[in-house]
Amino acid sequence: MFWNRNKNISSASSLPVQTVSRSFNDNGSLAFSRFQMQSKAERDLYSSLRDSVPVIDAALSKIVRLIGNFSVKVNSSEAQKIIDDFIENVPTVGGSFGLLGFIYNYLDDLLTYGEAVGEMVVSNGSKSIAALYNASLDDVEIRAGQSPLDLIVCKKSDCTSSTVLNQRLITATLLNPKSGTVCGTSVLKGLPFVSSILLRIFSSLKTNWERVGDVRFAVTYKPEQGSGAFSKESAKLIADEWRKAMRSDSVCDFISVGDVSVKVIGAESDMPDCDIPVKHIMEQILAKLGIPPFMLGISWSSTERMSEQQADILTSELEFYRSMLNPVIKKIVSTHLLLNGYNCRISIEWNDINLQDSVELAQARLNNAQAMKIEQEIGFISE
Repeated sequence: MFWNRNKNISSASSLPVQTVSRSFNDNGSLAFSRFQMQSKAERDLYSSLRDSVPVIDAALSKIVRLIGNFSVKVNSSEAQKIIDDFIENVPTVGGSFGLLGFIYNYLDDLLTYGEAVGEMVVSNGSKSIAALYNASLDDVEIRAGQSPLDLIVCKKSDCTSSTVLNQRLITATLLNPKSGTVCGTSVLKGLPFVSSILLRIFSSLKTNWERVGDVRFAVTYKPEQGSGAFSKESAKLIADEWRKAMRSDSVCDFISVGDVSVKVIGAESDMPDCDIPVKHIMEQILAKLGIPPFMLGISWSSTERMSEQQADILTSELEFYRSMLNPVIKKIVSTHLLLNGYNCRISIEWNDINLQDSVELAQARLNNAQAMKIEQEIGFISE
C-alpha cells in the first residue's frame, strides 16, 4: 500500500518498446554493448580534467552554487513541519546535514560524469528517511530494466554486479543520454582534446621560464697569444671566481684579467607569446561549460549589453539543471511523507537565481504600468 502511488509510473516504464534490441543480461536487464555504457576510465578522465585545469573545476563549482536554494510546499500544515525539519536536518555524506547539500553533490556528479545516483537510507524500525547518500559511480552501474524506459541500479561486487533490492529508495539521473543507451553525457565531453593543448602550453611555459627566468650565463675566455700553457689554469681560476661571484648568500664583484666576455644564455631569443592561443582555447572551454568569462574573473573585452546576454544564457542553463533535479527532490520528499503517513501534493519553489534578475523584472513591470497609465491618459485605452 505504501508504494501504490507509483504503481502507474512503474507500469508505464515497463511497457515494451518496439525499436529496441531484445537481448537481456542474466539479471533480466536489457543488454547494451560496452560502448553504450560509461566506463571507469572515462570517469577518471573527467576527474583528471577538473584536477588539471582549474578553470573547469571553478566553472562547475560556480554552476552548482548558482543553482540556488529551494523550498517544498505541501497543503498540510503538519506535513509542512515534517518536510521543513527533514530538509534542514537530514544527515548526508561527510557528516553534513540538509537536503540542499545532497542536491549540490548530486548535481556535481551529474555535471562531471553525466550520471548521478543517490540513495534514501531507512533505518530498521524507522518510519522516515534516516539519511541521504551520494553513491560513487565506481560502486554502482545504471542499466535498463526490461524496458529502456525503466532504469535500474546495480551494485558492483568484484567482477559481478547485482540489482539493488529496493529500487524505490534509489534515485538515478542521466544528463542528456544518448539515444538508445543508458549512458549520460558529461558537460566535459569534448574538452579532453583542447585541454591537452592548454596543458601542453602551460608545460612549455614552465620549462621556458625555468630556462630563461633563472638566468644562466656563458663566460668565454680568450687567452692571449703565447699563454697557451697557462690557459687551463686561467680558465679554472676564472670559473672559481665566477662561481664565487654568483653565490646567492653574498654580493661579490667579478674581476678578471684578459679577454673575458659574459653573455646571458638565450638573451637573443624572445619568449613565445601564449596569450592568443590560450585565449582561443579558454573560449572553447567556457563556451562548452556555458559560464560567462566575467564570473570567473576573466576580463576579456565585452560590452555591458553582451554581459547581460551572457547572464541570460546562463540563467536558461540553470533553469534546465533545476528541471533535472525536480524529480529527484519530489521523489525524496514524497517518500519521506509516505513513510510518515502523508500523501500530499508537492510543489517545489526555487529562489531567484540572483538579485539582478528580480530588479530587472520589477523595473519591467514598472515600465509597463507607466506606459499603460500614459495610454489611458491620452485616451488610447478606455477606463
